[in-house]
Amino acid sequence: MRKVIVLFTVAVCLLPFIGIAQQRHPITVEDMWKVGRVSDPQVSPDGRTIAYQVTFYSMEQNRGWSTIYLVSIDGKDVREFITGMKSSSEPVWSPDGRRIAFIADDKEGTPQVYVEDAAGGTARRLTSISLGASGLLWSPDGRHIAFVSDVFPQCASDSCNAARENELENGKVKAKFFTNLPYRVWNYWKDGKRSHLFVVSADGGKPVDLTPGDYDTPPIDLGGKMDYAFSPDSKEVCYVKNTDKMVAVSTNNDLFTVSVNGGESKRITTNLSNDNQPLYSPDGRYIAYRAQMIPGFESDRSRLMLYDRKEGRFVDLTENYDRSVDEVVWSPDSRTLYFNADDEGYHNIFEVSTASGKVEQITRHSTNEDLTTTPDGKYLVFLRQSVTHPNDIYKMDIATHEVTQLTHTNGSLLAQLDMSPWEPFWFKGADGAMVEGFIVKPPNFDPHKKYPMVYLVHGGPQGQWLDEFHYRWNAEMFAAPGYVAVMVNPRGSTGYGQKFTDEISGDWGGKVYVDLMDGVKYVTSHYSYIDKNRIAAAGASFGGYMMNWMEGHNNEGIFKCLVSHDGVYDAVSMFGSTEELWFPIWEFKGTPWTNPALYHKWSPSSYVKNFKTPMLVIHGQQDFRLDVSQGYQLFTALQMMHVPSEMLYFPNEFHFVVKPQDARLWWNTVLGWIGKYVGD
Repeated sequence: MRKVIVLFTVAVCLLPFIGIAQQRHPITVEDMWKVGRVSDPQVSPDGRTIAYQVTFYSMEQNRGWSTIYLVSIDGKDVREFITGMKSSSEPVWSPDGRRIAFIADDKEGTPQVYVEDAAGGTARRLTSISLGASGLLWSPDGRHIAFVSDVFPQCASDSCNAARENELENGKVKAKFFTNLPYRVWNYWKDGKRSHLFVVSADGGKPVDLTPGDYDTPPIDLGGKMDYAFSPDSKEVCYVKNTDKMVAVSTNNDLFTVSVNGGESKRITTNLSNDNQPLYSPDGRYIAYRAQMIPGFESDRSRLMLYDRKEGRFVDLTENYDRSVDEVVWSPDSRTLYFNADDEGYHNIFEVSTASGKVEQITRHSTNEDLTTTPDGKYLVFLRQSVTHPNDIYKMDIATHEVTQLTHTNGSLLAQLDMSPWEPFWFKGADGAMVEGFIVKPPNFDPHKKYPMVYLVHGGPQGQWLDEFHYRWNAEMFAAPGYVAVMVNPRGSTGYGQKFTDEISGDWGGKVYVDLMDGVKYVTSHYSYIDKNRIAAAGASFGGYMMNWMEGHNNEGIFKCLVSHDGVYDAVSMFGSTEELWFPIWEFKGTPWTNPALYHKWSPSSYVKNFKTPMLVIHGQQDFRLDVSQGYQLFTALQMMHVPSEMLYFPNEFHFVVKPQDARLWWNTVLGWIGKYVGD
C-alpha cells in the first residue's frame, strides 16, 4: 500500500520554513494528509545518529509510503537513508553500527527483512517468509535478528503456510469454519493463523520459530510496545503470550523465556492478569515489565515490575504511584528506568530508581512517546507533539532536563496554518469531583463574537484527550470552520488516578454523563464567546456510545445535532458480535444472561422513544470491535422515530478511517452535518 508518489512533497515537507511571513489559513483535510508522520526513532550504537521513519500519503492515489531518514544527534544533519525500495520502515541498527535492518515489500508485495550498510549501498533481502515479517529486533551480539510472522500452527514448513494462505486468498470457496473464540480480531479474520516469534541469522538463512504451537506471540491484544526482548548476552529471549483456553475472555498474558536457538520455553510470571513488555536490564540482572493485578480488567493500572533473574524475586517499583506506566527504557547503567504515562491531559516522562523506587517527573505539560536513550546515558530521545504540532524528534539532557528539537519535518506546512493551542480548564463534576477539560479556539478568533461549539467525547471509555495532533479526531479540524472545540476528560479517563478511571465501569451513563453535562454548563457560563444555542456533539467508539446515550437523554435540547461514529447502540447484541468479550463482561458486570438488568439500563436502545435530535451515523464494515450491525440498528431506530438522520457507511474501513480519500469524505460529511445545524 505504500508507494513513492510525489517526490517534491517529500522535499517540501522536510524543510523548515524559510522565507517571508505569509497569510495563514485554517487547516484543511488536504493539509492534514500532507503531514509527514514521524515515528520509531532509533539511536545508533555510537550515539551520533538517529534513524527514524516518516510516513507520507497521497490523496490523489489514496495510499501512503514510508521513508527512512537519519538525523545527527545535534539535529544539524538530516538526510534520507536510500534503500531503493518503494517503502521502507522499522529501521534498527546492528550493534556495531555498520548496518541497518528494515522492513520492505518484496516483488510479491510481502513485507520482508532487508539489511543495508549504514553508510549506504545495496539492500540485501534477509528473509523470504511466506506470510511476511515485522517487528525487528537485533540481538546484542549482532548474530540474530528477531521478527514476527503469521503461521498456520499445524504447518511444519513455510511452504505449507504458503499453500494454506494461497487457498484462503485465491480459492473459489470462501466459507470459513469457526472452532473457537475469537474467530476475528479488530479488523482481520484469524483464519486459524497465529503470530509467532522468529529469529534469523544476521547473515541470512532459515528462520527459527521460537514460539511454535497454537498460541500468539505477541498476544492478540493487550500487549506492550514490544513484547519480546533479547537478553544482554544474546543467549535467550523473553516474550509474551496468553495460554488460557479462551483468550476472548482472558487478559492473562504472561512472560516466558526461551533459548535463542529454540526449544522448550520457561514461564516467568504466574499472575492471572496482564503481564507484558519485557525489557532486560543492560547488566542482565533484571527483566523489567508491566503488570496489571485485576484479571479481566483491561484498564487496571499498569505497574512497573522488576524480575530479579538471580533471586527469582519480583518487585513492584510503582506500587505507590497512581498512574499507569506506558513505554519503558533502561538507563545504560541499569540504575534507572524511564517511562511515560498519561498525566492529566498529557503524556509525560518520569524516572524511577531501581534501588529506592522513587518516581520523579521530568517533563510537564507535554505529550511524549517512543522513548530511547543514547548509549552514554546523557540523553533521552523521544517524539513530542501537541494539538498544533505533529510528532518530531527531540532530545533531553538527562542532567539538566533541557529539551532540544532535532527534526522539523513539517516546518513549511505548519507555517501556513492558523491553529490555536489548547487551553485547559477545571470544573466540578459528579459528586463534586474535579474534572479537566480543554478548549481549542477557531482561526482568527475574536473574543467579542459568538461561536458555535462542537463538544467532543473520547473513546475507550478508559482513554483521554491528549495534547496531540490526532489524525482522526483532530481538534484543529473541528475548530477550523469557525467553531470552538471543547473536550472533557470525564469519569473513566486515564491520567487522573485509578479511582477516577474505575468509576465508569458498571456506570456507563451515570457519573460520566453528569461530568460531561456539567462541562457543557461550565463552558457556556464561563466563556462568553460560546453560543449556548448552537452546540453540536460528536464522538467515536465509547464517544459514539455517548452520542447514542445523549440521543435518548437530550431532553432540554442542548445539542442541536449529534455525530455517532462506531458506537454501541444495543449492549446485548454488541456482546454477541464483539471479539474481546472480557471487556463487556467487566464493564457490565457479567454477561447479558447473568446480569441483564445492567445491560438494559445502560443500553441506548432502551431509550429509543426519546430519540429526537438530528444524528449522523458512521460505521465501517471491517470494524470487528463494534460490529457494523450497531450502526445499522441505530440508523433504523432513528428513521423509525422520524428523526432527521443519515448514515455514512464504509465497506473497506474498520474502527478507524485510514484511507486518505475516505478520510476526506468523512471530514466533509461530518463538518457538513454539523454546519447544517449549528453553522452560520
